[in-house]
Amino acid sequence: MDDEVSGDAKLIEVEVAYAKPEEQVIITIKVPQGTTLEHAVDLSELLMRYPEIGYSELKVGILGVACKPDQTVKQGDRVEIYRYLIHDPKEARRQRALKK
Repeated sequence: MDDEVSGDAKLIEVEVAYAKPEEQVIITIKVPQGTTLEHAVDLSELLMRYPEIGYSELKVGILGVACKPDQTVKQGDRVEIYRYLIHDPKEARRQRALKK
């Protein structure tokens, strides 16, 4: 990770989180003000560690609220990388109701 920033850019601290059923990872990084969610994810190096995330299909949010990858982060934000749902929760509920 590159904590060196040229010029007088102020660094802020954010967390980047990714969770799988069997593992959860939260990495704290320092980024320049104005950094986007997408760039924060890049700087965390989680995309290299978990290639299944898929950069082109990146779904991210801040503290449980889905956001666009080009949104900027603020001091103390927790950037969350979301996995795709295997089953639609509404459809799963509907199927359970039909079985009863």
